[in-house]
Amino acid sequence: MSQNKRSPSSDAVEHLTFGQLRILGRMPYSSNATFLIKVSNDVTSLQGIYKPHRGERSLWDFPGGLFMREVAAYKLSEALGWNLIPLTVLRPEGPHGEGSVQLFIDADFEQHYFSLFERSELRPQFKKFALFDIIANNADRKSGHLLIDANDHIWGIDQGLCFHYEPKLRTVIWEFAGEAIPDELLEDLKAKRDRCIDALHDLLSPLELDAVDSRIQYVLRKQRFPVPDPDMRCYPWPLI
Repeated sequence: MSQNKRSPSSDAVEHLTFGQLRILGRMPYSSNATFLIKVSNDVTSLQGIYKPHRGERSLWDFPGGLFMREVAAYKLSEALGWNLIPLTVLRPEGPHGEGSVQLFIDADFEQHYFSLFERSELRPQFKKFALFDIIANNADRKSGHLLIDANDHIWGIDQGLCFHYEPKLRTVIWEFAGEAIPDELLEDLKAKRDRCIDALHDLLSPLELDAVDSRIQYVLRKQRFPVPDPDMRCYPWPLI
C-alpha cells in the first residue's frame, strides 16, 4: 500500500491500533526481530511492519524499548506537520508481545538516498529529513532507511536509535552541511516547539525530552545545518 502526502486518516490509525495481526514473514537484513504482517479488521486488511520488544537486541547505550522510539519519531513528524514517517502505533499485544506496528510503504526498494540525491526536485525533502534527524538525534540514518513511493514522496523507516540525551547524530545526509536551514522549516520548529514536546511526553524520559527541546533551541539559534565533527563518529555503518 502506498501512502500519499496527507496525514493518515483516523480509520487507518484505528485499523493499525486495533486490527488483528498475522505474521507473513520476517524481514531480511534486520538486526532486531522485524516482521511483515497483515493487519485485518471486519472490512479490509493492510500490511504493516511489526517490531516486538521481545525481539530487540540489547545495546550498551540505548535502553530496551526501541519500539517506543519508532512511535516517538512518527509522533514528532506529525507534530511538525512534515509527514516523514509512516503511520506508527503502539500495540500492547501481538504475536510476540508488545511492540510497534508501522504502515508498510509500497516503495521502489532498489532506490535509496545515494541513488536519489541527484534528483534536485527531491532535495527539499532530504533537507527536511536532515533537520528532523538533528532534532530526533538519529544515531542510524542509513541510505536504505529512506524510501521513495510511487508519488515521489520520501519516507523514513528504522528510527529505533533516536532520542538519546547525548549527542549521537550518525547519518549519511551531510550534503547540506554548513548551509542555511530553509526559513519555512525554522518557522515550523519555532511555532510547534511545545507541540513536539507534548507529543513525545509519554514516550521518552524527562532527560530525553529536555534534550529534544535543547536541540530545537540550538537549531533556532544557529539556523544552519551542522558540519560533521572529525572527532565524532558521524556516519552509520553500514552506509546502506
